Amino acid sequence: MSAPVIYYIRHGETSWNAEGRLQGTRDVPLNDLGRRQAAHAGNVLADLLTRDGRDKSSLPFVASPLGRARMTMELVRGALKLVPEEYALDDRLREIAYGVWEGSTLAEMQAADPVLYAKRLTAKWTMAPEGGETYEAVQHRMRDWYDSVKGDTVAVAHGGTARALMVALGIETPTSAADLLIEQGAVYVFRDGGLRKYS
Repeated sequence: MSAPVIYYIRHGETSWNAEGRLQGTRDVPLNDLGRRQAAHAGNVLADLLTRDGRDKSSLPFVASPLGRARMTMELVRGALKLVPEEYALDDRLREIAYGVWEGSTLAEMQAADPVLYAKRLTAKWTMAPEGGETYEAVQHRMRDWYDSVKGDTVAVAHGGTARALMVALGIETPTSAADLLIEQGAVYVFRDGGLRKYS
């Protein structure tokens, strides 16, 4: 069986994204720009599915259980003229947990714990703040999720989980992925061992 094609969408912008705050597992809703980005991603996806000769109603759709991903999925499905609420949730797609750093900006993190912040700059993939998880752990759960996917799938999740999936599939390394910008309002297509972004 050939590897599944994953049409991957990061959730749209939230006020915390705009302020540079780490969200992690916190439920922060989309802002106006985020809702527009989600609808735009839906239109991009519609074009891709038409180009690929795919029937949008036959594909599975799955989202992170966090509200910003669910709202993005519903706006994406609305743009596709599909019933917004008809999709699955998978907890493995939730964002990386930042523990005590959730809600903080990078500057606030540095001021609160300069030693841990400095360590993060050199070992971002393998370190975690108190109560958080490592990117390495997220990489393992994203690999587990990917291995459970039975066919081509539309997934809506997060920037951290996108980076982790790229490393899990050998597209990026922990070093190259750690600070990779994952665009909002775009569709990332994982296909045949490669990755392309459409926006």
